[in-house]
Amino acid sequence: MFWLYFAGGLGITALTGVPVGIGLALTGMAILHFEAGGATSLAVTAVWNVLTDFTLSSIPLFMFMGDLMMESGLSRRLYSGLAPLFHRVPGRLLHSNIAVCALFGAVAGTSTSTAAAVGTVAYPELTRRGYDKPAVVASLAAGGTLGLLIPPSLSLLLYGATQQVSIGRLFLAGIIPGLMMAGLFMAWIYISAKRNPHLTPQDGERPTLGEQLRGLLGTWPLVVLVFACLGTVFLGWATPTEAAGLGVAAAIVVGFLFGELTLKKTWAAFLNTTLVFSSIVLVIIGSLILSQAVSILGLPSQVMQGVVDLGVSKYWVLVLVVVTYLILGCFFDGVSLMLLTIPLAYPVMTGMGFDPVWLGVVITILIEVGMLTPPVGMNLFVLAAITKHEVSLGQAAKAAVPYWLLLLFGVLILTVVPGIALWLPSMMG
Repeated sequence: MFWLYFAGGLGITALTGVPVGIGLALTGMAILHFEAGGATSLAVTAVWNVLTDFTLSSIPLFMFMGDLMMESGLSRRLYSGLAPLFHRVPGRLLHSNIAVCALFGAVAGTSTSTAAAVGTVAYPELTRRGYDKPAVVASLAAGGTLGLLIPPSLSLLLYGATQQVSIGRLFLAGIIPGLMMAGLFMAWIYISAKRNPHLTPQDGERPTLGEQLRGLLGTWPLVVLVFACLGTVFLGWATPTEAAGLGVAAAIVVGFLFGELTLKKTWAAFLNTTLVFSSIVLVIIGSLILSQAVSILGLPSQVMQGVVDLGVSKYWVLVLVVVTYLILGCFFDGVSLMLLTIPLAYPVMTGMGFDPVWLGVVITILIEVGMLTPPVGMNLFVLAAITKHEVSLGQAAKAAVPYWLLLLFGVLILTVVPGIALWLPSMMG
């Protein structure tokens, strides 16, 4: 009966438009009531224990810092500072999209925020220069996914807070895979630009070395923010929550002194963070209730025993998990998808011998694939809106297919060489 309640609850949630958090909560409560002897009170305890965890408070702070960055207009300064570096490389300013998204993701923490912040600056500029519009949108959508992998990552924060995995280790684990994915994206841009020169215009601008250095030096405010919110964690000077508070303070100071931040824009950023975090908390609550139901019924151990009885390799289980994420990614946004699946995926995968830190990075990449997958692919929707529908969702999705495949290739690389994600965390001791 469990699977009937589980599939029915998720199916109704996907088809009726019921908020994901409410759908998960009702599904979990139904399972607890009918299958666990009315143990619904345990759900309240589980929710209370997580929502009163000090670590969880870092999430709205990191989100607030990203919103402050967007409101301050520093993304424009960052883009203009890095753009001259790529004028001599095939693909030219398309590389700037990836590089700026990677750096902006180091303070934004979310995919759609990164895509929107960089897209509002890059799309008008690149289309004015004559760049292929779908190619511009695809590169921005792909670059935006880096905001969910490069720390401080919202998905890694939620994963660590709900599964009791060290957030510091997760942040370290996301750095090299994030840079690896940025490198793969830029390699594809290089190859596609060499094969199809019409993707990028051949204007005569050739920035001098001095102009490139001045532009690079102009990005120093971002370096301050990255150190405030990440450097202090990696050096052991602050906890993730303390670092998030430092990041907010630094974003306010830098935004007022060197950006366009005002009291009105600060309030707008605060309101946006409050609304978005409230929706995320609702999904967290639903996920925790469902997780409690799954745990009480002992479902993970049953699944693992079934896998053992079948004699299936743990890598086949990983393939099944990947396929599941690809299918569900068509219907749920990234954060909802992760919180929906980890109650079952986490205990089964770690029980099969996969490292929990490595698993957090892999799941983050898999939900990034969903950000590029219609009909729900949020990055595609956001960027299509920024273009005022000059580029349709279908055109954007078609142009993003190579990046979609590269994300899956990234999962394969991490599976073959898990040390890419685990090397830096292992240095924490």
